[in-house]
Amino acid sequence: MNKDIKITTLNKSWTTESGYSFSHVDIAWKSWGTLNKSRDNVILICHALTGHAAADEWFSGLFDKGGILNPEKHFILCINIPGSCYGSTGPASINPETGKPWQADFPDITIRDIVAFQQLLLDHWDIQGIELVIGGSLGGMTALEFAIMDDRIKSAALFAMGKSHSPWAIGISQAQRMAIHADERWNNGFYDPKNPPTKGLTAARAMAMLTYRTPENYARKFGREVHPEKRIFQVESYLNYQGEKLAGRFDANSYITLSKAMDSHDVSRGRGSFEEVLGGVHQPVLIVGFESDKLYPLSEQQELAKLIPNSRLAELKSPYGHDSFLIEFDQLNTQLHSFYHSLTEVKP
Repeated sequence: MNKDIKITTLNKSWTTESGYSFSHVDIAWKSWGTLNKSRDNVILICHALTGHAAADEWFSGLFDKGGILNPEKHFILCINIPGSCYGSTGPASINPETGKPWQADFPDITIRDIVAFQQLLLDHWDIQGIELVIGGSLGGMTALEFAIMDDRIKSAALFAMGKSHSPWAIGISQAQRMAIHADERWNNGFYDPKNPPTKGLTAARAMAMLTYRTPENYARKFGREVHPEKRIFQVESYLNYQGEKLAGRFDANSYITLSKAMDSHDVSRGRGSFEEVLGGVHQPVLIVGFESDKLYPLSEQQELAKLIPNSRLAELKSPYGHDSFLIEFDQLNTQLHSFYHSLTEVKP
């Protein structure tokens, strides 16, 4: 997992909206294909909450033959976001003022901070144009902010998110954070890295897994079957497994930091009304929603489509709820190819 990433250290200032200035940053990234002479054949992929820069591992269906991501034509790039634990500057990085890991002292960051962080690498490489920015969930929020903040973006594809993080989504995030805070090892975020709050993070992930699917999907997948060895329901065994799996690969402080960054998502904050902000998005935008998504319901994508003038909405069917954007690659490739060809076709 997270294979073949590279880390670039930049001695450039990155100042968060909360007011902290980093004098240098580590940026983890992975790319496919070659940057052309005009430095504008870029497709930028934005990853989700617990994702990483190796997008070919979690967006594999978009890289497959016939997929929208073609390294022979494009320079495809995915950058690990700050606050994560997969190589970029985050809570496990060393705080130069203390010589110790930041842990809970890592400053609050926003989706706009995540964009500004990634722009450091794009500027460092003198990227002149980005043909398409693409992402789902947190990645979709980042892609939308990119379209607002960066004139290099020529088009955007946004999956399974909305114009702001809803009270429903914020509440779910807070419940997950409460589970982490309740862990006896939490120690206000200054825990022993060798004995992290795995029980809390396991519980948080189990809650999240429920919101990523649907009651119908769980009924079909598990029924009321009992695990033959553990003597618990199969759904209990599944959630235990998924929770422990994440706790073995992810950092609790990163989970807190990035879930709060998602809560900050609100494109209107400090800019004016949603109508004014999204009405000013001039790029073509593909918006994809799934009818079964309970976390970011289809109504949020319909709302975005009404507010962004040059947008098209794809309402897709899938039994997999919010997870659909990481599963339904055939449907996504169909929509992305149609959208991309509409941008590049020669008009008679």
